Amino acid sequence: MRQTIMNLSKVNVLFTVSLLMLSSFQNVFATEAEATINSPPQAKPVDVTIISEQSIRLWKEFSGRLSAVDYVEVRPQASGLITEIKFEDGQFVSKGDVLYIIDPRPLKAIVDQKKAELISAQNSYAFAEKEHKRAIDLINKKMVAEQILDDRFNTKLIARSEVNRAKAELAAAEINLSYTTIKAPISGRVSRTELTQGNLVSAGTQAPLLTTIVANKSIYADFEVDEHTYLRYMNGVSSDARDKLDNPVELRLQSGENFYKGKIYAFDNKIDPASGTIRARAVFDNPQGKLLSGMYARLKLGSIAEEKTILISERAIGTDQNRKFVYIVNADNKIAYQQVELGDSINGFRIVHSGLAIGDMVIVRGLMRIQPGMLVEPQVTTDLGNL
Repeated sequence: MRQTIMNLSKVNVLFTVSLLMLSSFQNVFATEAEATINSPPQAKPVDVTIISEQSIRLWKEFSGRLSAVDYVEVRPQASGLITEIKFEDGQFVSKGDVLYIIDPRPLKAIVDQKKAELISAQNSYAFAEKEHKRAIDLINKKMVAEQILDDRFNTKLIARSEVNRAKAELAAAEINLSYTTIKAPISGRVSRTELTQGNLVSAGTQAPLLTTIVANKSIYADFEVDEHTYLRYMNGVSSDARDKLDNPVELRLQSGENFYKGKIYAFDNKIDPASGTIRARAVFDNPQGKLLSGMYARLKLGSIAEEKTILISERAIGTDQNRKFVYIVNADNKIAYQQVELGDSINGFRIVHSGLAIGDMVIVRGLMRIQPGMLVEPQVTTDLGNL
């Protein structure tokens, strides 16, 4: 019995100690819970960029076609048989190189005839001049009438006119003879020959096409520019400087491999009311001759000078139906919703026309994990480092 009472006493002591410890733990937990409830919320770290103006050159993309700076259709100016062809199809020729030879013999005979006629006219003039001088001597000696002197002087004038006519006919015959040698009027790449040796050709308005030559030292790119872009790029340019536009243009072919730099050659003199665009022409150097007339090209037109503008990363932009917005951090380090109006895209960034001011802190990452009013800890990142 005594052993049982002692065991019960031990149990009571242990139970009492357990109750005291439980009460102590409850007090600790209650204190920690109360401290947690009363402590301020933890700020969430977010990456932000501080808005500033960037001096950049604005670019706009277009599509267009290449066209030759110089293009010539070679046609005969003399009639006759083609006796020689002096080039290979696709060959590069220089200005003045002989391309075709047309049988020159008929026209050479005409030249020889005109030379003989000139000699005859010159002899007639020389004789008429001598006769005129004799008449002057006879008049001085009063051996002939005045009418004789007048007749000799008139004969001399007619002989001089015949000499001039013969010279002109000889020059025309020599020009026609020169047309039997057809030369390249420009330097460039020649096409294939449309008529082969032995064919009879005729000069005139119905003269057949022999071949074509395309100059490839430089080449044009023709494209259509919308009215807004034209006005923006012309803004601030004086009327005197518009004939010397220096807008840079970049060109890539359809394959995307080759890259060329050029500049605006000219804008057209009117806007097409149907499409609201204006025709533009850029010029590019083509030293290797890889750019060919008729090729499709992708073009980027740059502004004349660098412009100050505000840019933000496309990652920072959210969409709310048809509106664009960003999240900014206000003076209380809380998130605020800010609607913005955006412009063109440039290398992963968008131009901001309105909605942001210099010095604003814009959140650039993790838009799905935040919401307006949330307390954040802004961490500045350089988001425009690759421009």
